[in-house]
Order: sequence, then C-alpha cells, then structure tokens
Amino acid sequence: MTTEPRIGWDLGGAHLKAARLDASGAVDRVFQAACPLWRGLDHLHAAIAAATTDLGSAPRHAITMTGEMADLFPSRDAGVLELAAAMRRHLPTATLEFYAGDRGFVVEAAVAAHSGAIASANWLASAALVAARLPAALLVDIGSTTTDLIAVAGGQVRAVGRDDYQRLVSGELVYSGVVRTAVMAVTDAVPFGGDRVPLMAEYFATMADAYRVLGELPDGADLHPTADGGPSDATASRRRLARMIGRDLDSATEAEWRALAAVLRTAQLERIRAASSRQVDRADLPADAPLVAAGVGRFLVRDLAQRLGRPCVEFGELVPASAALRGRVADCAPAAAVAILAHARG
Repeated sequence: MTTEPRIGWDLGGAHLKAARLDASGAVDRVFQAACPLWRGLDHLHAAIAAATTDLGSAPRHAITMTGEMADLFPSRDAGVLELAAAMRRHLPTATLEFYAGDRGFVVEAAVAAHSGAIASANWLASAALVAARLPAALLVDIGSTTTDLIAVAGGQVRAVGRDDYQRLVSGELVYSGVVRTAVMAVTDAVPFGGDRVPLMAEYFATMADAYRVLGELPDGADLHPTADGGPSDATASRRRLARMIGRDLDSATEAEWRALAAVLRTAQLERIRAASSRQVDRADLPADAPLVAAGVGRFLVRDLAQRLGRPCVEFGELVPASAALRGRVADCAPAAAVAILAHARG
C-alpha cells in the first residue's frame, strides 16, 4: 500500500519524539529532543519547530502523548487540549489524528470528548504494534524516566490498566528509568566499604550517572542537565554518586565507585524483573514468548530476558526501517508505532 508521507508524534513531559514514514509506510527519519514541559510551553514550541525542520513536511500527522501530566497544566484534560492546540499552531493546514487507545484515532474536533483516553496512551500504541506482529510477547520499554511492561497474548494486548493509576497498581507502569530517575528512588541503602549505608534523600545523582560510570549509557540518551548542573562525564558522575553516601570522590577508588554503580543497576533491574514476572504470570505467556526491547534503556532488556529465561527481540526489528535506523526507532517506539497504526488505516 502506498499513501502520503506521515509523521508520528509522541509528546512527552521530558522529551518530544517523532518518526516520519515515507509514502510506502517505512520509517525514514526519526527525531528526539529534550522538552522540559514543566518549565513552560515555550520548550514544546521550540521542540516541535525543530522537529518539523528536521523531518520535513507531511500532510498527515498521528499524535500520542504523555506530556499532559506535566504540572504545568491544572489537569490532564487541560493538558491534552493545550498539547493539541500547540500541534495545530505549528501544523495549520495538516490533517491531525489523535490516538485514543482502544477508541482508535479521533479527529481534532473530538479531542475534548476523548481527552481521558488520549492522555498517556503512548504505551498502548507500542503494544498494539507488537500485538500486530507477534502472537505473544512482553513489551519492555525502558525509557529515561519510566518502564512500560505490557503483555501480548493471542495477538491481543492484555493490559489490565488503562490510566496511570491503574497501571501503577498493576505493575504495568514502573516509574523508573535509566536517565532521569533519582538514585534515591532506586533503593534506600547500599553496601559500601563493609558497611550498609543509607542513601541520602537528596537529588544529588540520577541513574544516568550510574550507567555512565558503568559505560552502558548510550550516546544521546541523556539530554537533560545533570543533578548538579555539572559535566556529563564519568568523573563527574562518580563525584555525584559519592555525594549520595556522604563521601567525596577521592575518598575511594574508581573500582569502588563502579561497584556502587553496579549495585544501583542491580536494584533497578530487580524491580523491573519482579514487575515483568508479574505480567508474564498474569497473562500466562508461553515459554517461547519473547521480551520486546524498546526505549533508551533497552540495553537492560537482554539481561532481563536471560534472567527470565526468554528470547529477546528488538522493537526496531518489528518496524519497516533500514538497519541503520532501527535503534533510533526503538528509542522512540511510541512515535513510530502511532504513525504505523495510522498508516494501516489508510
């Protein structure tokens, strides 16, 4: 099937992501930019403008979002409406379609009536694409801030929750990611120097620091300022981790700081593993059902798959895109997914 080019958008509270489909429906460009919505709508307008410049024009746009939950807005409904208005401001003549989860796509005039379904539905777009490609799987999208764990069985999305509250309760949304999550949110104490040390309840370091020290943080994954506004390098990251236990950088060796980072990695991965096992058991996934790895933290998913004794498939492998683009597609899975789902409708 050949149609007009289309751009899929994922309007997040910390990042804006977009993926462009060519006329055949293959992803040919991907864009991501920091978008700290809590600091004001100017950041959103700047990110949309940069995306349209980078991706070029397209007559049709499919939009999903999570940015409506930013505390910039008085309510999520209000946030959905403001994000929709921002897209119209930048795309005055284009056709805009908003993803409303189980309700499908709705036109701009119907956004207010469907704002509850549009809010934070980006995970469902990714899961729906996985369900269209695989009969059974667990989508594991580990991003900068959160992790989505969505079971697919019988070619259908088997999620229990639909809003963030329900998804937190069900364990399908784990509020932990590989970049922006504060270290103090991962565990309350760590072993160090023969002691068990409570972590300081201060925003001294993030998990980006831990993965940077371990050499695992992908290039381009950390687009926001560090906790102290300092450099984004391994030495500065070790210094920030040291502060979490009341130490200075020169009070221990590089190997000891690396060991501390590894402890934090293990604590975060164990939380995700426990939540993943819960979804696998609840959906009664067959033993050969793979984990589908998405998000900038998908480097953890292969380790997770080994712990669960399951195969692992990259999200980018399920999407029509060149091999060179598949990694970026996986980084921006909801944006690519929403574009492909809209394309499939014609």
